[in-house]
Amino acid sequence: MSSTVLTLNLRGTPALDWMAEEGEPAVLTLRSLTRHAPGGITTATGTVHVCENPAVLSAAADFLGPACPPMVCLQGQPSAAALTLLRSLSARGTGILYHGDFDWGGMHIATALGRAVPWRPWRYEAADYEVAVAGVSEPQSLTGAATQTPWDPALAAALTEHGVRVEEEAVLDDLLDDLAKQVR
Repeated sequence: MSSTVLTLNLRGTPALDWMAEEGEPAVLTLRSLTRHAPGGITTATGTVHVCENPAVLSAAADFLGPACPPMVCLQGQPSAAALTLLRSLSARGTGILYHGDFDWGGMHIATALGRAVPWRPWRYEAADYEVAVAGVSEPQSLTGAATQTPWDPALAAALTEHGVRVEEEAVLDDLLDDLAKQVR
């Protein structure tokens, strides 16, 4: 019960279908995902956008509601519930697009997720960081242990070069624009 995952606009159960029709976030527990195998959970688009911070999913629900493409929020390190859900979706051919904080903690989260499920970057490459860091008005220094970024080795180099962290919320408008472009 304590392992949960925050979602938006997933379908496949009466409760999820209702929440998706309302454009409301839903919290799934590991218990519900393992007792009622997540095989029935679907996305309407064949792709799920995954974010690190709940503020991103909340803003997407506010901005796009039921029209928002399906989303999953890790809320930091991927929980057992999040990994169970994403593994199930991936095994059924759902594409996973990931975005997180541009900091060493975010890179560790992305790397851990990549060991569990295949994903592609969603505005999460060196060029995206360069644009984001240029827009930071009050830079905060990177902290923590540096790590490699196997999906884009240039990203780790750019983080090291600039030494500035950019939280996911700082690029929220760009992420919401991406989601809005996919509205049917």
